[in-house]
Amino acid sequence: MGKLLTGLTTGAILGATVGMMVSPNLDRKTQKTLKRARKKVMSMADDTYDNVLNFMK
Repeated sequence: MGKLLTGLTTGAILGATVGMMVSPNLDRKTQKTLKRARKKVMSMADDTYDNVLNFMK
């Protein structure tokens, strides 16, 4: 289970890094859309993480 969480964390960090590098080159509307999508994905990831922890108890 540790490898899974490590992989997910690494993927999230790499994705955020690439997003920060690409985002300044986009127009404002696209940036806002990406910010909304990021918030939704982070919320879903947090919920999934909590569900996995509760399942493991």
